[in-house]
Amino acid sequence: MSDSTVYRHRDFLFFAIARFLGTTAMMVQSVAIGWQIYDMERTPLALGLVGLCQFVPMFLFTLPAGEMSDRFDQRKLLAIAQVMMGLCSGLFLVLSIFAVKSALAYYAVLVLFGVGRGFASPSGQSLLPFLVPPERLPRAIALNSSVFMVAVIAGPALGGFLYVFGPEVTYSLCMANLLVCAVLIAVLGGRRKPPHSDTEMSRLDRVKEGIRFVRNRPVIFGAISLDLFAVLLGGATALLPIYARDILHSTPVGLGLLRSAPAVGAAVVALMLARWPVERQIGVKMFGAVAVFGVATIVFGVSTDFWLSMGALFVLGASDMISVFVRQSLVTFATPDDMRGRVGAVNMLFIGASNELGEFESGITAALFGPVLAVVVGGLGTLAVVGTWMKLFPPLRTVDRLKDVKVEQA
Repeated sequence: MSDSTVYRHRDFLFFAIARFLGTTAMMVQSVAIGWQIYDMERTPLALGLVGLCQFVPMFLFTLPAGEMSDRFDQRKLLAIAQVMMGLCSGLFLVLSIFAVKSALAYYAVLVLFGVGRGFASPSGQSLLPFLVPPERLPRAIALNSSVFMVAVIAGPALGGFLYVFGPEVTYSLCMANLLVCAVLIAVLGGRRKPPHSDTEMSRLDRVKEGIRFVRNRPVIFGAISLDLFAVLLGGATALLPIYARDILHSTPVGLGLLRSAPAVGAAVVALMLARWPVERQIGVKMFGAVAVFGVATIVFGVSTDFWLSMGALFVLGASDMISVFVRQSLVTFATPDDMRGRVGAVNMLFIGASNELGEFESGITAALFGPVLAVVVGGLGTLAVVGTWMKLFPPLRTVDRLKDVKVEQA
């Protein structure tokens, strides 16, 4: 079968549209959930629990889902996960229609939503290399990141706007988006993995094999662990409802704009990377970008001006996009096909820990020390992580070009 038959232009288009719809739904939903729960509870800890409720099931299910992604068709697994997340949006819709005021009910649905994300993440991470030829993969990664960031921009702003008309409208859109996303994923073509042949290895052993693969490769392990600790400490976005309402004295629309600002910066950089990818000194540039992320976090933490806060968040997102592009490219180029699901699971577990667990950490520290000190200390911690990781992972710091990173077998 020729490449022109295997790789169809429509497959990447459908994948990109599905990524846009699914990400938009999650961003819209995150604005609604954050505002609803903070409105009910009025404590930073309540916002932290939003992240924890999603992280725990993701932590439990992501690695097994990665092993399944290496054995079965990622398209089917991803489509089923999207349906599950769409049904969770439907449950949020029901809770809102009946005006349920207990945060516990929303937390319970967030746990189910976290299970769906746990199964979706490894499949989505491992699918792209099977949809485009290898020579187009770096640009496809950049374009995919651009689509993702446009959704992250549009999602929060749209969520803030829709919430003015009520959470019912917001969750209805989320449910529809996720179900359409599932249909698009289910009809994808592209290159298929060879039929899975059973070995004597148990599923647990295969999961452990994926973890060992990442742990024994400093370039991969260093890149994804840098992102874990940098974002875990610098997770200012988890406290945006507090900043919007109590510090910047804004509205749900203002919260949506603040949530969109990092994505605007990231989208601008992603579009630039699609045209001019990072080609030389990628390791050093990745560390530099994370350092800028930490500085921007500190500026946001001390700001009491809405537009200065928007600017700091813009720079934060722009610098994070450089780090994301380098990390995804390094992981993709260094991973063989038969390990993509498990390596993607480890990668997404780290990303989930940095985002959702970071939200919990931010909520705890803000409850103890106040939101401003929590954000500033987090930014300083990010800078400390950059310096430490540059010493711990010399192979990552000295990577020059992506082509220097070879696919390594387990």
